[in-house]
Amino acid sequence: MRGRDPREPHRPATPLELLFDLAFVVGFGVAGEQAAHLLAEGHLGSAVVGFAFSMFAVVWAWINFTWFASAFDTDDWFYRVTTMVQMTGVVVLALGLPEMFHSLDEGGLLHNEVMVAGYVVMRLAMLVQWLRAARQAPEHRASCYGYVWTLLVSQIGWVALAVAPTGAGTFFAIGAVLVAVEMAGPWIAERVVPAAGPEGGAEGGAARTGMWRGTPWHAHHIVERYGLLAIITLGEGVIGTVASLSALVEHQGWTLDAALVAFAGMALTFGLWWTYWITPAAAMLHAHRERSFVWGYGHIVIYAALAAVGAGLHVAAYYLEGESHLDATGTVLAVAVPVAVFIAADYLIFMAVTRSTHRLHVVLVAGAGALLIAAVAAAGAGVAMAWCLLLVMLAPAVSVIGYETVGHRHVARLVDAAV
Repeated sequence: MRGRDPREPHRPATPLELLFDLAFVVGFGVAGEQAAHLLAEGHLGSAVVGFAFSMFAVVWAWINFTWFASAFDTDDWFYRVTTMVQMTGVVVLALGLPEMFHSLDEGGLLHNEVMVAGYVVMRLAMLVQWLRAARQAPEHRASCYGYVWTLLVSQIGWVALAVAPTGAGTFFAIGAVLVAVEMAGPWIAERVVPAAGPEGGAEGGAARTGMWRGTPWHAHHIVERYGLLAIITLGEGVIGTVASLSALVEHQGWTLDAALVAFAGMALTFGLWWTYWITPAAAMLHAHRERSFVWGYGHIVIYAALAAVGAGLHVAAYYLEGESHLDATGTVLAVAVPVAVFIAADYLIFMAVTRSTHRLHVVLVAGAGALLIAAVAAAGAGVAMAWCLLLVMLAPAVSVIGYETVGHRHVARLVDAAV
């Protein structure tokens, strides 16, 4: 485990990584289903807090493994076994999500012992991986130990917090500190620790020599890995919506509203996928590795928003079944808000990675926002919920049309300047 070549040509995702993603997306599906159920009951606070906490736990564990695998994937038996342990951990975490959501909704003590146990299993397996890399890749030992120490501190904290009987307020207050420790780990390992070496700062070295003194992750491989998880996350939302609509159609038969929700869900999924791939992340990160943190961390919001869109479509299916306490406006908001969050995060990440702004971006974001506001206003004015979702569906299309007609030339110039 000496570290991969960060400029290795033709570095694709491996079959093990694809299997790994399928295990993790189970967590997305369970979190989305639980959040949709609470939203349909009208319990907004519990749904949002529980969903945000669940998504961070799943996505953060996935991110840590993915960057490690990009730098140190050996694909030997020990690597495969530790990867399997992490997959087992996410299954345990997913099994603990319903209990966590239920106790959060009821108030009182927060029962998240099973969820935290699954998270700790994933992180301890990752700890073993970093220790192995530290031993076998001495040139990266300082960075590996940066990950090791923050992992140890945070996991001790999570275990203590899960064992101690606490209410939701206390848990999330202390948990916010542990989250900060977790997220500081990569920064310390990739930027602070290498900067203490004799060759100067990591970012400065990257800018001056084109080299990176942290772990040897591969830009094109990382971008492919992130994109694959985005696709799977979108697919999980489609599966949840189809399952809900299938129950409706089985009992009531096909209706115009059911057909419109199904069409809006598929078209919205396609539009979000198209919009996601506009950002030239691979070329930019290959040329500017120091921009990886905003891009990598920003995807926590991207994945949460995509999973939340699936949950919102699930709420729309509940509404058609007559099993939701939300009115048409609340149901449309359940889809429109995560779409708005995705569009905002996607543009911010684009601007951060490319270090560019353009007036076209303002126009496109304003156009998408206007459609989302119009959808909510139409629902409030009495327009059927299913028809309002068609307006929500068109929001990503604004970016797609802008890119295909004008924006692609701007993106091409940015890529040419980077390479």
